[in-house]
Amino acid sequence: MSESTAVEAPAAKEPFFKMSSIPGANILVPLLLGCLLNTLFPDLFKTLGSFTLGMTQQGAGPLVGAFLLIVGTTISFKSAPAAAARGAIIIAVKQIVVVAVSLLILYVFNDNLFGISAMVMLAACTGANNAMYAGLMGTMGNEAERGAVAITTLVVGPPVTMIVLGAAGQAPIGWSLVGAILPIVIGIILGNLFPSFKKMMAPALSAIIVLVFFAMGSTMTFGQLINGGLPGILLGVICSVVFAIPVIAVDKLTGGTGVAGAAISSCAGANVATPAAMASVNGAMYGGAVLATATAQVAACAIVTAILTPLVTSWCYKHFEGQGNGNSKATTDKAAAAA
Repeated sequence: MSESTAVEAPAAKEPFFKMSSIPGANILVPLLLGCLLNTLFPDLFKTLGSFTLGMTQQGAGPLVGAFLLIVGTTISFKSAPAAAARGAIIIAVKQIVVVAVSLLILYVFNDNLFGISAMVMLAACTGANNAMYAGLMGTMGNEAERGAVAITTLVVGPPVTMIVLGAAGQAPIGWSLVGAILPIVIGIILGNLFPSFKKMMAPALSAIIVLVFFAMGSTMTFGQLINGGLPGILLGVICSVVFAIPVIAVDKLTGGTGVAGAAISSCAGANVATPAAMASVNGAMYGGAVLATATAQVAACAIVTAILTPLVTSWCYKHFEGQGNGNSKATTDKAAAAA
């Protein structure tokens, strides 16, 4: 046994080494830990304040921005067109499927499918947790799939919900949307212009994933699952599992690995605000008790998908990798290295 082997062997007994056997552990474990702390001690982070509050409940936004910049440094100019195409395919298919099911709920099921309305379905499932997508692709995706987040972030907030329900027109693209994709664009530019910068930043990807999802978890509580009830939990299962099936299928059929299709099948925490936006447009229809129920259901959906989506994505990654998928992360990255 070599000296290096003797030194490295004890690492296998460490908790963080064993944690890697859990699907999506680098996302799930910190997210659930943050959620648990906020559930048991709701005032903990606010009481501690200072840097602790800054890197938890108030730090999710800045950390995600830094995270996207680091992701950008790992993407080459050569893969940019493929990344844009992959992002457009998976997000477009998701929109088509969700809108079709929502219209079915509205017109066939009298706007009530197991306690889920068309508005709630649209609010929860048209968008996606892009930070989670980027995190999953950072460990399981190839270069094109990692870069696809620049396209998937274009579908944010309530516009899709408003358009489909006819409550309002689509909002114009504002500076906030530009700000959402700017970090990854800057990362791509700097990483390609300065290889030394790319070499310095790339190793930080794994570490910042843990910080991002602990911060995201610290803004959630398990009580949101209870408030959302069974319809909210069912909504999360539909979003992560049922809607993932057609997106994964089209992803595979168009030359993808299927992993990106699974990773985009989630509900963003920001979607929780969509019912309130709908109520501001039509308070008579979406305000009051309807608003309270819808908000709780979307919040529950966000929690459920935060747990299920990494598991589904990890299963897809292992399943399709076992089939010898030529587009796997390892194959793609090796080809890039050879180039």
